[in-house]
Amino acid sequence: MPKTVAPLTDTQVKNAKPRDKEYNLSHGKGLQLRIKPSGRKVWLFNYFRPYSKKRANLKIGEYPNTTLAQATTKRDKYLALVEQNIDPQEYLVEEERKTLEQKEATLFNISNDWLEIKITTVSADYGEKVKRMLELHVFKNLGSYPLDKLTAPIVIDSLKPLEAKGSLETIRRICQKLNEIMTWAVNTGVIHHNPLSGIKAAFKSPIVRNQLSITPSELPAFMMVLQRASIKFATRCLIEWELHTLTRPSEAAHAKWSEIDLTNDVWAIPAERMKMKRDHIIPLSPQAKAILIEMQPISGRSEFIFPSDRSIYKPMNEQTANMAIKRMGYKNKLVAHGLRSLGSTVLNEEGFAPDIIEAALAHVDKNQVRSAYNRTDYLARRKVMMCWWSEFIEQASIGSNSVAGYRGLKAV
Repeated sequence: MPKTVAPLTDTQVKNAKPRDKEYNLSHGKGLQLRIKPSGRKVWLFNYFRPYSKKRANLKIGEYPNTTLAQATTKRDKYLALVEQNIDPQEYLVEEERKTLEQKEATLFNISNDWLEIKITTVSADYGEKVKRMLELHVFKNLGSYPLDKLTAPIVIDSLKPLEAKGSLETIRRICQKLNEIMTWAVNTGVIHHNPLSGIKAAFKSPIVRNQLSITPSELPAFMMVLQRASIKFATRCLIEWELHTLTRPSEAAHAKWSEIDLTNDVWAIPAERMKMKRDHIIPLSPQAKAILIEMQPISGRSEFIFPSDRSIYKPMNEQTANMAIKRMGYKNKLVAHGLRSLGSTVLNEEGFAPDIIEAALAHVDKNQVRSAYNRTDYLARRKVMMCWWSEFIEQASIGSNSVAGYRGLKAV
């Protein structure tokens, strides 16, 4: 029969004195108190390693910081692991690894990992906007939270100040992105479930507004105001460039000379600059080419057709056109993106094929099956349509000296 060991008492532990050599007091079932010559008292769990059956000591703690009762509780836990053929030392190493991973799996770190993947499917400008939104409204209060500690009430409470300001659209976007991040974390095994799936229901829904635009009948007045506006010539060229090419503000403002092919009269925007991450080729009308001719002496030495005022090595800010339009008296009436809506309205009313118009606007067909079989960009038909559109703009500009009409170029 195994030797029965009488359990230690608190008094025995407290009164144990050091000797010339270290020695052990046994509490039973592998728990020992080692008293060192220095007077230190260390709790150890002595056990046989599973499989190898070699003896090993596992430090539990030091007395008096770890009491007899606490050491006994840990001994029982480790003993249960051994009975399951789990080595307590290996178990503790794995637990420490998991704890470290949880500490590193903060919202900030996981969001950045997610963003690295996200930016491969969206334009660089859009990716930067998402990053900036998270930095401004999320990371400051929530970035240091481990994902497994993040709850819906915590996130909702942090967004309440934004709701009080009436920034409901911003909240909607934040909720959307947080859910994308959490879903990505679930799919990659960082967390087991998404606790934020219903947080948008905690806030009022923003009122959906279309991009501010003007009617076709208001285009002549707009072109007259644009001609007389006290804005930089390059800014005026940018606004007309957006209008003639039907491009998004960021796509137009960041246009590069290297993307222009005057031999074939096209502007080829690479996928990384497009919202939907697809190459986009735009037929250039004579009026659009006239704008390039006007910009050549101004920005010919720059990489960008519309460089920044501060540095030719940087493009104009995509908000430059918006700010200019606002100063022209169109605040709450028109935004740069609304020029695309204007073009879409006119072209649809004129009877151009919807597929051709959607291709010109670089929209992706939501019907995935149809989109898969309909990969043509209708370049030849779009050239006819874009020349017609530029001619329409020029007719609306009669008397306003539009940039595109300076050299008397006419659509064919």
